[in-house]
Amino acid sequence: MKEPHQVQRADLELEVSVGALVWKVLGTGAAIGAGGVARKLLTGGWTSATGKAPPANPEDPEVSWPEAIGWAVTSGAVIGVARLLATRKAAAYYTKSAGHPPKGLQKVS
Repeated sequence: MKEPHQVQRADLELEVSVGALVWKVLGTGAAIGAGGVARKLLTGGWTSATGKAPPANPEDPEVSWPEAIGWAVTSGAVIGVARLLATRKAAAYYTKSAGHPPKGLQKVS
């Protein structure tokens, strides 16, 4: 039979590992979802603004430099910001639910 402190430690270790798993699923899911939504909106905006679909592969030599760079900069910035916002929102939700921030986002003192 385990001593009481061993049981408490095992419970704490389980809680920490479950919390880490929940954060991985929540944080990753939020980032992937936000990236997908941002890409869809961005593609529609690009098509409306330019009259043609964004380049499928900006690295293709047949895509003009201005178009390739414009798409790379615009899509990178918009998708990056969308993922950041979604991950921060997920972290706030996790913090409110768990009572502490996700381990990777805890402040180092």
